[in-house]
Amino acid sequence: MPGPPSVDCCYVGVDVGSCSVRAALVTRDGCVKATAEEPIAVWTPQPDHYEQSSADIWRKCCSSVKKVTEGVEKDRVRGIGFDATCSLVVLDQNFQPVAVNKDGVKERNVVMWMDHRALDQASRVTATGHSVLTSVGGVMSPEMQPPKLLWLKENLRESCWKEAAHFFDLPDFLSWKATGSLTRSLCTLICKWTYSPSEGWNDNFWTSIDLEDLVDNNHSKIGKKQTCCPGSPVGGGLTREAAADLGLNPGTAVGASLIDAHAGGLGVIGADVSGHHLPCENQPVTSRVALICGTSSCHMAVSQKPLFVPGVWGPYLSAMVPGLWLNEGGQSATGGLIDHVVKGHAAFPLLKEQAEKRFVHVHSFLNRYLEELSKDKKHLDLLTNDLHVWPDFHGNRSPLADQSLKGMVVGLSLSQTLDDLALLYLATLQAVALGTRHVLDAMREAGHDITTLFLCGGLSKNPLFVQMHANVTGLPVVLPAEREAVLVGAAVLGACASCDYSSIQVASSRRPINSRLFLKPEKVDVLVFLAKIPGQGFSLHKIGAF
Repeated sequence: MPGPPSVDCCYVGVDVGSCSVRAALVTRDGCVKATAEEPIAVWTPQPDHYEQSSADIWRKCCSSVKKVTEGVEKDRVRGIGFDATCSLVVLDQNFQPVAVNKDGVKERNVVMWMDHRALDQASRVTATGHSVLTSVGGVMSPEMQPPKLLWLKENLRESCWKEAAHFFDLPDFLSWKATGSLTRSLCTLICKWTYSPSEGWNDNFWTSIDLEDLVDNNHSKIGKKQTCCPGSPVGGGLTREAAADLGLNPGTAVGASLIDAHAGGLGVIGADVSGHHLPCENQPVTSRVALICGTSSCHMAVSQKPLFVPGVWGPYLSAMVPGLWLNEGGQSATGGLIDHVVKGHAAFPLLKEQAEKRFVHVHSFLNRYLEELSKDKKHLDLLTNDLHVWPDFHGNRSPLADQSLKGMVVGLSLSQTLDDLALLYLATLQAVALGTRHVLDAMREAGHDITTLFLCGGLSKNPLFVQMHANVTGLPVVLPAEREAVLVGAAVLGACASCDYSSIQVASSRRPINSRLFLKPEKVDVLVFLAKIPGQGFSLHKIGAF
């Protein structure tokens, strides 16, 4: 057990995203002192199949941590926390990789969160109408683990299913790799595996979907009843082997992990907003929604009592903040959609050339370009009155909960100029923001009292993306002073595991917000947008005077 913390003690947060591993060295007051990033491999052997390597991911975790702790005395690092995408890791009885592909390549043993190969299996799970579905909005998503497991059994029975001895959510794999402990985080089990913190596994559910073999040996393949809340100490801390890999001391505290979006929510939702005159000031944290926006987006709302929101995941008890119920809305492609739209346009080479000449990111160039285009307009939002995007290019996670949906663009002409690209980019940003509004409306209808948006993640660094969310939702948008909120959230896990803080709530409340707030701008008369009406298809609608 380490002694009391010193003034200069610090913590390490590790964030495994879709395409990279990032690490940060974080001080006691939540300031990031150093960051590092390493790319990770992604394989797409066929449409809707996305695979990774757990060995590659762990190597990149280790090299990133070594970079941020270079020159730092090991004794100063009191704890480490991991977050990761909710991808599925498959290992054999010797904890060696098992191939999740028909090519039999064992290195590729991770089915990514965004993999939609199990659409048919997800539909069949939903069709059972099992009671566990009430905690996932009534619809099983192919991005959750049960349909992926069923796909592996039905399609790779000999090469994968019979060889597999351990199925991990990626965040739990990292905790195991660091500590040797098979204890699972309640965050992953509750949110992606249908586990109940009060009742445990529902054996009837696994049997009803033809996965009764997962019940064998006290659920050893998916995790026995060894669970804990995020931030709880796991095992005896870092094993000697893991400590050597990471460049830290053996026994360094390891906090039970979080899914990456939940780490981002933890990193912002409890921030101190005193003196900023926000509607959530002096109100419980239940008046806030954390929007974690990167490749995809997640909308995290907490409540004192369980609220069931159709098409929205949850309510999950203690999945992000201990003692509070979590609802998780989401959009399967946001940053990924914006990149797809921009890079796939005929004018992208010209855009890239112009941005490089000015040494700016293509999004920054487009933001300035749109400002110029809107000089003759009352408001920039009105540039797209005749151009509309339905953003579900990778299905709708919430609140329609229909992953078979596809994207749509209405209002295209034969022109393919830089002006056209800029307008399509703007329409896409607006469509993503309208998707957020759709999720928030569903949450409000179910009883959530939402007054303020807290944003973090890569897209929160795009001021036009942030402004569109303020415009469309009519809510003040808060950005944390420390922009790497996901990494801070991961570090909070390590801080709690070290016992330097009494709870996650205490640790996560130490971060101030950014003084720059994106509030509702001057009134926009009318914004036209696409909407899907159940049973009626798509039609154009208007939002007025917001």
